[in-house]
Amino acid sequence: MATESTDSSTARSPVAARGARMNIGEVLELLREDFPSISIPKIRFLEEKGIVTPERTSAGYRKFSHADVERLRYALVLQRDHHQPLARIGEILDAIDRGLEPPPLVDLTPTVPDVALSADGLPSPESFRRHDDLRLSRRELVKIAGISEEQLDELEQYGLVAARRGTGHYDSDALVIATTARELADFGLEPRHLRAFKTAADREVGLVEQVLAPQRRASDPAASARREDTVSQLAALSVRMHATLVKAGLSRL
Repeated sequence: MATESTDSSTARSPVAARGARMNIGEVLELLREDFPSISIPKIRFLEEKGIVTPERTSAGYRKFSHADVERLRYALVLQRDHHQPLARIGEILDAIDRGLEPPPLVDLTPTVPDVALSADGLPSPESFRRHDDLRLSRRELVKIAGISEEQLDELEQYGLVAARRGTGHYDSDALVIATTARELADFGLEPRHLRAFKTAADREVGLVEQVLAPQRRASDPAASARREDTVSQLAALSVRMHATLVKAGLSRL
Protein backbone atom coordinates (compact mmCIF):
# COMPACT_ATOMS: atom_id res chain seq x y z
CA MET A 1 0.00 0.00 0.00
CA ALA A 2 1.38 3.39 -0.93
CA THR A 3 2.04 5.84 1.89
CA GLU A 4 0.89 9.44 2.02
CA SER A 5 2.68 12.54 3.19
CA THR A 6 2.53 16.32 2.86
CA ASP A 7 5.15 16.63 0.10
CA SER A 8 6.18 19.68 -1.94
CA SER A 9 3.25 19.26 -4.32
CA THR A 10 0.91 19.88 -1.38
CA ALA A 11 2.68 23.11 -0.50
CA ARG A 12 2.27 24.37 -4.08
CA SER A 13 -1.52 23.89 -3.90
CA PRO A 14 -2.80 25.08 -0.50
CA VAL A 15 -6.40 25.24 -1.74
CA ALA A 16 -7.57 22.92 -4.49
CA ALA A 17 -9.97 24.04 -7.20
CA ARG A 18 -13.63 23.49 -6.33
CA GLY A 19 -14.07 20.48 -8.61
CA ALA A 20 -10.62 18.99 -7.99
CA ARG A 21 -9.73 16.07 -5.77
CA MET A 22 -7.31 16.71 -2.90
CA ASN A 23 -4.76 14.56 -1.22
CA ILE A 24 -4.76 14.16 2.54
CA GLY A 25 -2.15 16.88 3.02
CA GLU A 26 -4.28 19.45 1.23
CA VAL A 27 -7.26 18.45 3.35
CA LEU A 28 -5.12 18.93 6.44
CA GLU A 29 -4.25 22.50 5.33
CA LEU A 30 -7.90 23.37 4.71
CA LEU A 31 -8.98 22.15 8.15
CA ARG A 32 -6.03 23.28 10.24
CA GLU A 33 -7.10 26.94 10.46
CA ASP A 34 -10.32 26.01 12.29
CA PHE A 35 -8.97 22.88 13.96
CA PRO A 36 -5.30 23.48 14.89
CA SER A 37 -4.92 20.06 16.49
CA ILE A 38 -6.08 18.16 13.39
CA SER A 39 -3.57 15.67 12.06
CA ILE A 40 -3.27 13.16 9.24
CA PRO A 41 -3.74 10.23 11.66
CA LYS A 42 -6.93 11.91 12.91
CA ILE A 43 -8.29 12.23 9.36
CA ARG A 44 -7.44 8.59 8.69
CA PHE A 45 -9.17 7.61 11.94
CA LEU A 46 -12.35 9.48 10.92
CA GLU A 47 -12.23 7.65 7.59
CA GLU A 48 -11.94 4.31 9.41
CA LYS A 49 -15.05 5.25 11.39
CA GLY A 50 -17.00 5.88 8.19
CA ILE A 51 -17.26 9.66 8.51
CA VAL A 52 -15.86 10.05 4.98
CA THR A 53 -15.11 7.64 2.17
CA PRO A 54 -12.60 9.30 -0.14
CA GLU A 55 -11.83 7.93 -3.57
CA ARG A 56 -8.71 5.85 -4.04
CA THR A 57 -6.28 6.01 -6.94
CA SER A 58 -4.94 2.85 -8.54
CA ALA A 59 -1.82 3.34 -6.39
CA GLY A 60 -3.93 3.50 -3.22
CA TYR A 61 -3.73 7.23 -2.54
CA ARG A 62 -6.75 8.93 -0.98
CA LYS A 63 -8.45 11.64 -3.05
CA PHE A 64 -10.89 13.85 -1.18
CA SER A 65 -13.64 16.00 -2.68
CA HIS A 66 -14.75 19.35 -1.28
CA ALA A 67 -17.87 17.54 -0.04
CA ASP A 68 -15.59 15.19 1.92
CA VAL A 69 -13.83 18.19 3.48
CA GLU A 70 -17.11 19.82 4.52
CA ARG A 71 -18.28 16.51 5.94
CA LEU A 72 -15.10 16.27 8.01
CA ARG A 73 -15.50 19.87 9.12
CA TYR A 74 -19.08 19.24 10.22
CA ALA A 75 -18.10 16.10 12.14
CA LEU A 76 -15.26 17.93 13.87
CA VAL A 77 -17.60 20.75 14.94
CA LEU A 78 -20.04 18.22 16.40
CA GLN A 79 -17.21 16.50 18.21
CA ARG A 80 -15.38 19.58 19.52
CA ASP A 81 -18.19 22.05 20.24
CA HIS A 82 -21.09 19.72 21.03
CA HIS A 83 -19.24 16.77 22.56
CA GLN A 84 -20.99 14.26 20.34
CA PRO A 85 -19.55 10.72 20.18
CA LEU A 86 -18.58 9.38 16.78
CA ALA A 87 -21.43 6.88 16.84
CA ARG A 88 -23.95 9.70 17.19
CA ILE A 89 -22.16 11.77 14.54
CA GLY A 90 -22.39 8.80 12.21
CA GLU A 91 -26.15 8.55 12.83
CA ILE A 92 -26.63 12.26 12.05
CA LEU A 93 -24.57 12.04 8.85
CA ASP A 94 -26.47 8.93 7.78
CA ALA A 95 -29.75 10.80 8.30
CA ILE A 96 -28.47 13.70 6.19
CA ASP A 97 -27.40 11.24 3.46
CA ARG A 98 -30.97 9.96 3.42
CA GLY A 99 -32.42 13.37 2.68
CA LEU A 100 -33.05 14.85 6.12
CA GLU A 101 -31.97 18.39 6.89
CA PRO A 102 -28.86 18.97 9.03
CA PRO A 103 -30.02 19.48 12.62
CA PRO A 104 -29.75 22.83 14.39
CA LEU A 105 -26.59 22.50 16.39
CA VAL A 106 -28.49 23.34 19.58
CA ASP A 107 -30.83 20.38 19.05
CA LEU A 108 -28.93 17.80 17.00
CA THR A 109 -32.11 16.11 15.79
CA PRO A 110 -32.28 15.91 11.97
CA THR A 111 -35.49 17.45 10.65
CA VAL A 112 -37.62 16.71 7.62
CA PRO A 113 -37.38 19.19 4.72
CA ASP A 114 -40.36 21.55 4.74
CA VAL A 115 -41.41 20.42 1.29
CA ALA A 116 -42.12 16.93 2.58
CA LEU A 117 -44.51 18.21 5.22
CA SER A 118 -46.18 21.10 3.41
CA ALA A 119 -49.93 20.75 2.92
CA ASP A 120 -50.91 20.76 -0.74
CA GLY A 121 -54.58 21.51 -0.19
CA LEU A 122 -55.97 20.80 -3.65
CA PRO A 123 -52.72 19.79 -5.36
CA SER A 124 -51.67 20.92 -8.80
CA PRO A 125 -50.31 18.42 -11.34
CA GLU A 126 -46.81 19.69 -10.54
CA SER A 127 -47.12 18.47 -6.96
CA PHE A 128 -47.53 14.90 -8.22
CA ARG A 129 -44.32 15.22 -10.24
CA ARG A 130 -42.34 16.03 -7.11
CA HIS A 131 -40.07 13.22 -6.03
CA ASP A 132 -37.75 13.55 -3.07
CA ASP A 133 -35.10 11.24 -1.71
CA LEU A 134 -36.24 11.38 1.88
CA ARG A 135 -35.57 8.11 3.70
CA LEU A 136 -36.62 7.74 7.30
CA SER A 137 -35.82 4.95 9.69
CA ARG A 138 -38.68 3.46 11.68
CA ARG A 139 -37.53 5.31 14.79
CA GLU A 140 -37.36 8.61 12.90
CA LEU A 141 -40.81 8.15 11.38
CA VAL A 142 -42.35 7.44 14.78
CA LYS A 143 -40.63 10.43 16.38
CA ILE A 144 -41.30 13.00 13.63
CA ALA A 145 -44.91 11.94 12.99
CA GLY A 146 -45.62 11.89 16.72
CA ILE A 147 -47.08 8.39 16.75
CA SER A 148 -46.33 5.27 18.77
CA GLU A 149 -44.77 2.04 17.53
CA GLU A 150 -48.18 0.40 18.02
CA GLN A 151 -49.88 3.01 15.82
CA LEU A 152 -47.31 2.47 13.10
CA ASP A 153 -47.87 -1.29 13.35
CA GLU A 154 -51.59 -0.71 12.81
CA LEU A 155 -51.04 1.62 9.86
CA GLU A 156 -48.87 -1.05 8.26
CA GLN A 157 -51.36 -3.79 9.11
CA TYR A 158 -54.12 -1.97 7.19
CA GLY A 159 -51.87 -1.19 4.23
CA LEU A 160 -51.79 2.56 4.81
CA VAL A 161 -48.03 2.81 5.28
CA ALA A 162 -45.20 0.60 4.06
CA ALA A 163 -41.43 0.77 4.09
CA ARG A 164 -39.64 0.87 0.76
CA ARG A 165 -38.81 -2.54 -0.59
CA GLY A 166 -35.31 -3.67 0.11
CA THR A 167 -34.37 -0.68 2.28
CA GLY A 168 -36.59 -0.69 5.35
CA HIS A 169 -36.83 3.10 5.09
CA TYR A 170 -39.98 5.20 4.83
CA ASP A 171 -40.54 8.06 2.35
CA SER A 172 -42.23 11.45 2.67
CA ASP A 173 -45.62 10.00 1.68
CA ALA A 174 -45.42 7.60 4.63
CA LEU A 175 -44.59 10.54 6.88
CA VAL A 176 -47.57 12.61 5.70
CA ILE A 177 -49.92 9.62 6.06
CA ALA A 178 -48.64 8.83 9.55
CA THR A 179 -48.90 12.47 10.62
CA THR A 180 -52.42 12.77 9.23
CA ALA A 181 -53.45 9.52 10.93
CA ARG A 182 -52.22 10.89 14.24
CA GLU A 183 -54.30 14.06 13.74
CA LEU A 184 -57.36 12.00 12.81
CA ALA A 185 -56.83 9.90 15.94
CA ASP A 186 -57.52 13.04 17.98
CA PHE A 187 -61.10 12.75 16.67
CA GLY A 188 -61.38 9.08 17.56
CA LEU A 189 -60.55 7.69 14.10
CA GLU A 190 -58.22 4.71 14.41
CA PRO A 191 -56.17 3.11 11.60
CA ARG A 192 -58.86 0.48 11.07
CA HIS A 193 -61.31 3.29 10.27
CA LEU A 194 -58.95 4.64 7.61
CA ARG A 195 -59.25 1.60 5.35
CA ALA A 196 -62.05 3.44 3.54
CA PHE A 197 -59.53 6.08 2.42
CA LYS A 198 -57.18 3.37 1.16
CA THR A 199 -60.00 1.60 -0.71
CA ALA A 200 -61.10 4.86 -2.36
CA ALA A 201 -57.52 5.71 -3.30
CA ASP A 202 -56.97 2.25 -4.82
CA ARG A 203 -60.09 2.68 -6.96
CA GLU A 204 -58.90 6.06 -8.21
CA VAL A 205 -55.50 4.58 -9.06
CA GLY A 206 -57.34 1.85 -10.97
CA LEU A 207 -59.13 4.46 -13.07
CA VAL A 208 -55.83 6.13 -13.90
CA GLU A 209 -54.38 2.76 -14.92
CA GLN A 210 -57.28 2.24 -17.31
CA VAL A 211 -56.57 5.56 -19.02
CA LEU A 212 -52.87 4.73 -19.23
CA ALA A 213 -53.38 1.28 -20.74
CA PRO A 214 -53.31 2.45 -24.40
CA GLN A 215 -50.29 4.68 -23.74
CA ARG A 216 -48.32 1.80 -22.27
CA ARG A 217 -48.24 0.17 -25.71
CA ALA A 218 -46.51 3.18 -27.24
CA SER A 219 -42.77 2.77 -27.62
CA ASP A 220 -41.64 6.10 -29.05
CA PRO A 221 -39.12 8.13 -26.99
CA ALA A 222 -41.73 10.65 -25.88
CA ALA A 223 -44.14 8.01 -24.55
CA SER A 224 -42.71 8.01 -21.04
CA ALA A 225 -43.00 11.78 -20.74
CA ARG A 226 -46.60 11.66 -21.99
CA ARG A 227 -47.48 8.99 -19.43
CA GLU A 228 -45.95 11.02 -16.60
CA ASP A 229 -47.88 14.10 -17.70
CA THR A 230 -51.12 12.11 -17.94
CA VAL A 231 -50.63 10.61 -14.48
CA SER A 232 -50.00 13.99 -12.86
CA GLN A 233 -52.97 15.62 -14.60
CA LEU A 234 -55.35 12.78 -13.73
CA ALA A 235 -54.09 12.61 -10.15
CA ALA A 236 -54.77 16.30 -9.59
CA LEU A 237 -58.22 16.05 -11.15
CA SER A 238 -59.19 12.95 -9.19
CA VAL A 239 -58.13 14.51 -5.88
CA ARG A 240 -60.10 17.65 -6.75
CA MET A 241 -63.16 15.55 -7.55
CA HIS A 242 -62.79 13.51 -4.36
CA ALA A 243 -62.30 16.55 -2.14
CA THR A 244 -65.21 18.44 -3.68
CA LEU A 245 -67.56 15.47 -3.35
CA VAL A 246 -66.63 15.13 0.33
CA LYS A 247 -67.16 18.86 0.80
CA ALA A 248 -70.56 18.70 -0.92
CA GLY A 249 -71.58 15.71 1.19
CA LEU A 250 -70.57 17.40 4.44
CA SER A 251 -72.54 20.49 3.56
CA ARG A 252 -75.72 18.42 3.81
CA LEU A 253 -75.02 17.28 7.37
